Amino acid sequence: MNTRKHSGGTATGPLKRQSTMKRAASSGSASERRDHLVKLAAELFARKGFQATTVREIAEEAGILSGSLYHHFDSKETIVDEVLTTFLDDLVGRYRAVLERGGEPRAILAEMVRIGFGTLEPHRAAITVMQNDWNYLRSLPGDRFDYLVKVEDEVEGMWIEQIKRGQAVGQLRADVDAKLTYRMIRDSIWVTVRWFKADGRLNTANLAEHYVTTLFDGLATGERSSQRT
Repeated sequence: MNTRKHSGGTATGPLKRQSTMKRAASSGSASERRDHLVKLAAELFARKGFQATTVREIAEEAGILSGSLYHHFDSKETIVDEVLTTFLDDLVGRYRAVLERGGEPRAILAEMVRIGFGTLEPHRAAITVMQNDWNYLRSLPGDRFDYLVKVEDEVEGMWIEQIKRGQAVGQLRADVDAKLTYRMIRDSIWVTVRWFKADGRLNTANLAEHYVTTLFDGLATGERSSQRT
């Protein structure tokens, strides 16, 4: 088969498809390289802190020159931005999906607890950065990291709404402060990243179930006011 147009000599058919496939493969390779660099940087940020980690150290960890890193990212802030937004998009997306499915507030809260603990392994570095560098990132000039507060406000609203629903229908105690309760739950989940080990006695699913039991049934023995979810 003739693979060229007689009028202009432009390649068509298999040759053109082959060229397209090569470009796609090259694009995929660049994307994979970028993802790899983000993961390496995230580990450094988690270990040393974002502020203390330099572009040179990220490049050395990746085995490339500092200048090569700028082919993928224009700044260190762009890298941590990607680390955090990947985590937050996943977390909020899962929360929204649970809320959209609906159900009793206690069951929804239990599932949200499970989602939180479920992020500890895939997003360990991002959660550590959130724990350690939140204030510093928020102090940087401009509004680049304002979304951190916006996302936190959205998530807080989700939790508080379900806690108040639970109080309204008699599933949760009416004498506790919904906002304070959420913040205690939030901090209990995220601080776990400091001591949780993936190869430890309990995995994240076990941790979540233990926490759900403690959250709803408490530590005291005797008659309980709630039932298992």
